[in-house]
Amino acid sequence: MDTRSLLRTTGTVIAAAGLLLSGCTSGGPDVASAEPSAVPAALRPYYEQKLSWRDCGVPGFQCSTLKAPLDYADPGSGQDVELAVARRAATGPGKRLGSLVVNPGGPGGSGIGYLQAYAGIGYPAAVRAQYDMVSFDPRGVARSSPVECLTGPAMDKFTQVDQTPDDEAERARLVAAFKEFAAGCEERSKRILPHVSTVEAARDMDMLRAVLGDEKLNYVGASYGTFLGATYANLFPGRVGRLVLDGAMDPSRSALDLNRDQTEGFETAFRSFSKDCAKQPDCPLGKGDPDAVAARLKEFFRKIDAQPVPSGDPARPLGESLATTGVIAALYDESAWPQLRTALTEAMNGDGAPLLALADSYYEREGDGTYANLMYANAAVNCLDQPPAFSGPEAVDAALPSFEKASPVFGKGLAWASLNCAYWPVKATGEAKPLAAKGAAPIVVVGTTRDPATPYKWAQALAGQLDSGTLLTYDGDGHTAYGRGSDCVDTAINRYLLQGRPPAEGARC
Repeated sequence: MDTRSLLRTTGTVIAAAGLLLSGCTSGGPDVASAEPSAVPAALRPYYEQKLSWRDCGVPGFQCSTLKAPLDYADPGSGQDVELAVARRAATGPGKRLGSLVVNPGGPGGSGIGYLQAYAGIGYPAAVRAQYDMVSFDPRGVARSSPVECLTGPAMDKFTQVDQTPDDEAERARLVAAFKEFAAGCEERSKRILPHVSTVEAARDMDMLRAVLGDEKLNYVGASYGTFLGATYANLFPGRVGRLVLDGAMDPSRSALDLNRDQTEGFETAFRSFSKDCAKQPDCPLGKGDPDAVAARLKEFFRKIDAQPVPSGDPARPLGESLATTGVIAALYDESAWPQLRTALTEAMNGDGAPLLALADSYYEREGDGTYANLMYANAAVNCLDQPPAFSGPEAVDAALPSFEKASPVFGKGLAWASLNCAYWPVKATGEAKPLAAKGAAPIVVVGTTRDPATPYKWAQALAGQLDSGTLLTYDGDGHTAYGRGSDCVDTAINRYLLQGRPPAEGARC
């Protein structure tokens, strides 16, 4: 459930096998100047700390811990958070360019997991040769004071709640599920919950830059990581080095608009899948135009809403909510389309296990029934960064027609899923607004034309808002573009990271 709340790069979804983001939050001392002397006195001990590197247990990587104030409005109070950091030293030869900080998105994606599983070994060799590859788990995520909300069995139940309610009883159960989720987060994570905003994570990232010894931040952020990077640039324009924002979001859009935009994005991605599926001999949705294929998927969802199919786990049969999540997970990356065809075929023949496996990869559910804290941190950050999309069920009712217009297949479920922040125990501290980052060095924004999770128009908007933004367009499918098979995209971004030369205005791949 709540499949529309996640913005992360494809590798964290399918290789292991987004949406609502936010505006800017406020609070804490202003440290927007590039000069160390401009750092407020209360923050200097944090900026001047030394990282003690140790072996991570993963060959080639080192780990450390960075201390940050829990509340930037009251640094030095003794209330701190510890942030997990990891790096892989530049492999050489050649000139070293400092650190390249990477973030996979989410919010809630583990930067360290992403670095060790992909970025630190899979980024282009020339980039890894000249940069120390670095990442961190943002506050509230994974190894960094993680937000916790539900037990594994309780989360299993939460993911199965019907998010396309057909009557008052189902509406009441959905509302109760959101309230239970929020109450669990408050009970288990009360200390950290008010302090996981994107602005706070961006301030943490500036401290990381300083303790790494870099005058400027060099950064690649994917998906939600583009909002984190743009927020950093807006706070610290003089400290911007080479920033790549891939699969960009639009910080000027309200929570409601972001949810509705992403609903449309998944519809666009599904139509690309359906056109391809209709050409394949093993397409379980049959032939015909995308409307006909969509109608067959919607009918399948209707059937398993009424009668879930077995999945091999008696406690978790495949119903509409889990099936929808599984489909959406595969839409992040066109290389997963064959896997999706197989999973849908099996489900339509009475075996829900393959489609359930896709849903589990999305939720980061382990085989032992435990969950990573991805979805908990995701909700905590989203609900703090912006006021909720909806105030209650009646507001969802009013918006349903626009969501269903955006996506006949996914619209109803994604509209109801957008209700989650209405019951959040901590009031939002941020708001939607454009980010200009006046005075920053050139920033490269990358947009994919048929991106399901971060629609292309978001990249166009962000590039237009940033005073120094340059848009690189990838005409293709899937979520994000760098490192996903386009030599044109990779060449342009590598040139920027290694030589500081952004793509030409209007560049297209």
